[in-house]
Amino acid sequence: MSEEMIRRLRQAGYKITPPRLAVLQVILREGEHLNPQEILEQAQAIYPQTGRATVYRTLELLTSLGIVRPIYVGDNGPTYIRAEGGHHHLVCSRCGHVIDFDQCIADSMEQELEERFGFQIQSHLLEFYGVCANCQEASKIA
Repeated sequence: MSEEMIRRLRQAGYKITPPRLAVLQVILREGEHLNPQEILEQAQAIYPQTGRATVYRTLELLTSLGIVRPIYVGDNGPTYIRAEGGHHHLVCSRCGHVIDFDQCIADSMEQELEERFGFQIQSHLLEFYGVCANCQEASKIA
């Protein structure tokens, strides 16, 4: 569990309740992009009394504090990721499949953009849209 995240919640005047901790623990898992229902299910595995309304309120709170951010890919509603750092995706325009990748050219741009505009960059999101290999293959067969 990130002590920094807990400190930020306390500093903003919020209590650290077991359901909030469960939601935060789920969000902080590496490489997860989860919708609210998935967060609820995983949080309930950690703390069974976690309710749906608590998950939504906690996600709203964590978003307002800049701890998480929603990303909207496809028609399935938001999924939530940690707000810090860079996040990079390939998104299939046909089936909505999302592939994470680590290589990022934006990292080299950050310093230049900070100097040029006097802007302190905290994170970025880079998405490329196209057609995944499975959809390409399905198009050849049809």
